[in-house]
Amino acid sequence: MTLLALLGLFTALVTFGLSWAVYRFALRFKLHPAIRERDVHTRPTPRLGGVAMFLGVLIAFGAAWLFAGRFPLLQIVFNDPKPVLGILGGSLLIVVIGVVDDLVDLDWMTKLAGQMVAAGLVAWSGVQILSLPIGGLTVWSPLTSVIITVIVIVLTMNAINFIDGLDGLVVGVALIANCVFLVYTYSITVRTSPMNYFSLASVITAILIGACVGFLPLNWHPARMFMGDAGALLIGLLMSASAVAVTGQFDPSTLQHVVGRAHLLSAFLPIVLPLAVLIVPFLDFGLAVVRRVNAGRSPMAADRKHLHHRLLDMGHSHFHAVLIFYAWTAVISIGMLLFSFSPVVPVWVAIAFVIVGLVVCTVVTLAPLGRRRTVMAAEAHGIDPEASLTDAPPSSPVLMPAPRPDDPDRARKEAS
Repeated sequence: MTLLALLGLFTALVTFGLSWAVYRFALRFKLHPAIRERDVHTRPTPRLGGVAMFLGVLIAFGAAWLFAGRFPLLQIVFNDPKPVLGILGGSLLIVVIGVVDDLVDLDWMTKLAGQMVAAGLVAWSGVQILSLPIGGLTVWSPLTSVIITVIVIVLTMNAINFIDGLDGLVVGVALIANCVFLVYTYSITVRTSPMNYFSLASVITAILIGACVGFLPLNWHPARMFMGDAGALLIGLLMSASAVAVTGQFDPSTLQHVVGRAHLLSAFLPIVLPLAVLIVPFLDFGLAVVRRVNAGRSPMAADRKHLHHRLLDMGHSHFHAVLIFYAWTAVISIGMLLFSFSPVVPVWVAIAFVIVGLVVCTVVTLAPLGRRRTVMAAEAHGIDPEASLTDAPPSSPVLMPAPRPDDPDRARKEAS
């Protein structure tokens, strides 16, 4: 864990320096596209953060490879360099596609084709979903494994890209999800053996955490620079690659012995947890596809109806909307992680954490609707809306006695 922490710290420092350099470069040459109708920001902002993140990831992998000979555990990852090269090759391709799209706005068919090629490089390198515990341990043919792996990677990349609409949103969600996933992969490694596929997943996740930490200072609201499609697609590709390196590559009976759960849950845990940490992006992606198809549009056509847009329309501030996404991601991913620590963590603790967390997140998310109803009710009764939202009851109106007909000051009082 110390080695992984140092690797993440190194990546963070390198990425931060590169992010600042790319930011200054983009400002110097005015490499910032025009503001689109669906954008939330109001000033032109560079979208080359994905380039800095990729360079940070590339340098981190290079440094790890260079020093792997001194660390036997790290050497395991690079004994077969093909998976690492495949992941870096796919990352390079997806970053190039993302940068071109941010600058000239590619059509969705071209972007999808590039994503499939990048995912194919990862699958070709050997990072594949080899099996799933469906009706026992289902093992597919090599071609089927490649196809399923490509589909999973492409879906994940687009799900991450779809939520990239607020400052710090994707970076923060990815940071939380990857921290949880790193704890899971490392705990399984410790409880089984370092000679397994989790070593590659842990290294990918640690490096990605460092890249997110390094870029976050420039992407926090108000953002100096966006990651663009290049950064969002890069995060999606690396997260899916680390998840694929885990999913389907363990014997369910081994996992049952390790996590101390019933056969079914232990077998599906490596599948459920990667989905759990990405549940918010996948939910937004699914809703967007259904919404656009029902409207007769392309599922990849951009609009301003994503979940983060809806939070802003509900009345949440930019900062609160981002924190709500963080909270949902943390509750779901940490809740699923707790199930993997049985019998150290009792089942009821994990269940209680998930239930309480979901209730709190729901209340906070829907809070503006309650305030809106209060304001509407106040306006309907002629009450000051601001006063209706305070804890103190509104003051009662002062009733003046009706003036007598012979009151000499009646005209003055009526005028006032």
